[in-house]
Amino acid sequence: MIHHYQEGTLQNGSKAIQEYTPAELAVCYGCGWNNPHGLHVKTYWDGEKGVTRFRPAPHHAAYPGTTYGGLLASLVDCHSVGTVVAAAYQAENRAPGTDPVIIYVTANLNVTFKQPTPLEAELELIARVTALNGRKARAECIVKAEGKVCVTAEVIAVRVDPQT
Repeated sequence: MIHHYQEGTLQNGSKAIQEYTPAELAVCYGCGWNNPHGLHVKTYWDGEKGVTRFRPAPHHAAYPGTTYGGLLASLVDCHSVGTVVAAAYQAENRAPGTDPVIIYVTANLNVTFKQPTPLEAELELIARVTALNGRKARAECIVKAEGKVCVTAEVIAVRVDPQT
C-alpha cells in the first residue's frame, strides 16, 4: 500500500513536473512515475518554488516515531531536482516536456537534520532554485512537519543529455 501523496498544480496545468518525463527515462526510485516500486515524488511548480507533500509510513522508521533520514534525503534530492527541471523549462520559455527534454542529475546533496522528523506526519517540502547557470543549478529545500522545519538541504544539479 502506498502511504504517500502529493497535491498542487503546476503554473500551466495540473501535472507534476515528473509526469512530463518520457517513460523510458522515468525510472528513478524517488520520482520516476514508471518505477512501480518507487516513492513517486511529484513536484508542483508555481513559477517560484516547487512544493510536494509526503506521508511516511511505519516502514519508513529510523526508530519508533521517527522518520528514517535516508528517506528524507531521497525526498529532498528528487524534489529539488524536479524543481530545477521546472525552473529550467521556465527559464527557456518552454512548456514542460517539450523537446529536447530537460534532465538534471544530482552532483551534490547536503542535508542538515534540524530535529527528529515525526513518522506518519504529513511532510511538506518546499524547494527554490537559487542559481541556474548553464548546465549547473543550485536549489535549497526545507522539510516541514507539524509546522516545524525538520530538515534543510542544498542540492547541486547538473544538466545531462538524456540520450546518454
